Amino acid sequence: MTAPSTRPGPDDPVLAHPSVQRVRAALDELGATGRIVALDEHVRTAALAAAALGVEVGQIANSLIFAVDDPDDPDGRRPVLVLTSGAHRVDPARVAGVLGVPALHRADPDLVRRRTGFAIGGVAPVGHTEPLQTLVDVALAQHDVVWAAGGHPRTVFPTRYDELLRITAGQPVEVG
Repeated sequence: MTAPSTRPGPDDPVLAHPSVQRVRAALDELGATGRIVALDEHVRTAALAAAALGVEVGQIANSLIFAVDDPDDPDGRRPVLVLTSGAHRVDPARVAGVLGVPALHRADPDLVRRRTGFAIGGVAPVGHTEPLQTLVDVALAQHDVVWAAGGHPRTVFPTRYDELLRITAGQPVEVG
């Protein structure tokens, strides 16, 4: 495996993307230690990200947006961010139970973009257009370094489980 291409130059179109800049600003504001890196290819799945980085798939923190019915929400459904290990699938019934709601739904792409500011495939754990309730898979704690999306399908950043909990104000949960 080759090391990720960091392309730190200011003229790199991916690192200059507004969504990536928003994530970078949020990471800086939150005192996070990892720097966003640009990969040579889009990494829309945990397996692709792990292969590009030369790490285990379980080290990838997938950012999945779900929705719960909420009559007080303008959309009728409130988004919830679930950061799960790339080695797991989210069990919607289990997560619904943790949230104390009858059902967990996959959020549609329009809801994801409108409420996070990111397109599916590039949803970062921070830098959203509004605060999101966040659940963080406890399986990620098994790894010294985890990699999360950096706001674009070609960007990621390294972090630690404890830092991921802190910067997202996330709740540790078994999600799979």
